[in-house]
Amino acid sequence: MAESYSTDSRPAEERVDESVINDRTLKYAGIAVSSLFTLVVVGLIGYIVYAKVSFDLMVTIFPRFVDAYLLVLQIFVAGSVLSVFAGVFVGFMRVSDTVPTGTVAKGYVQFFRGTPLLFQIIIVYFGIPALWTGTFPIQNWELPAAIIALTLNHAAYTGEAIRGGIGAVPDGQLEAARSLGMSYTQGMREVVLPQAWRNALAAIGNDQVILVKDTSLLTVIAVPEIISVFRSVNSATFDPWTPIVLTAVAYLGITLPLGYVVSYLEERSDWGGDSQ
Repeated sequence: MAESYSTDSRPAEERVDESVINDRTLKYAGIAVSSLFTLVVVGLIGYIVYAKVSFDLMVTIFPRFVDAYLLVLQIFVAGSVLSVFAGVFVGFMRVSDTVPTGTVAKGYVQFFRGTPLLFQIIIVYFGIPALWTGTFPIQNWELPAAIIALTLNHAAYTGEAIRGGIGAVPDGQLEAARSLGMSYTQGMREVVLPQAWRNALAAIGNDQVILVKDTSLLTVIAVPEIISVFRSVNSATFDPWTPIVLTAVAYLGITLPLGYVVSYLEERSDWGGDSQ
C-alpha cells in the first residue's frame, strides 16, 4: 500500500539530504560569485590607485575638493531641511478633501516629478532673473538658485512619501483622536503624522541620498561643487583618474554616513523591534 502513495522508494532521509545539498550548493555558488566580484573590484581599484593616480597631484588638488565638499554639504543640509518641511505640507495637501488644495498639490507633484531636475535648475537660475524688471537684486544668484531648485524638486518626492505614509495609517486612528476632542489639525499632527513619518522614513532617507548626488547637476550654473572641480582639474591636467578618486571619496563621505543615520532612525522608529 505504501508504494501506491509514492513513486519514490528512497528513504525520507535521503530525499531530505538531497534538498539540503541543493540549498547548500546554491549558497556556496552565491558566496563564490560574490567573492569573485569583490576580488575583481578590489583588484581594479588597486590597479587604478597604483598605476593611474598621481599622489603629487592629489596633494595639490586636495584643498579644492575639500572646499567643494564643504559647499555640497552646506547645500545638502539647506536643501534637505527645506525639502522635508515643504514635503510634509505637500503631503498633507495631497490627502486634503478640499478640491482646490488637492488639485494644486497634485499639479505641483506631477510637474516636479515629471520634468528633469536639470530643466528645473535652468528655470530657476535663468528664468526668475529674466522675469525681474530692471536689475536683479540678488548678487551671486547661483547658490540660492541651487537650493531653491533642489528644495522644490525633492519636496515633491518627500510629499508623495508622506502621502503614502498617511495612507498606510488606519482611518480609525484619526477618528479616535477626534473622539478624544482633538481637532482635525491636532489629530493629524499628534497622531497621524508620527505614524506616517515612520512609514515614509525609508523613502525619505533614500530621497535625501539622491539629493546629495543631484548636486552634481549644479555644475551647469557654475556652482563650484565637486563635479565642477573635477572638470576643472581634468581639463588642466588631462589626468582623469586622480580627480575621479577624490570625487568618489567626497560623495561617499556624505552618502555613507547619511545612510547609517537613516538606518539608525529606522531602527529607532521600529516601535515593536528589539531596539525599544
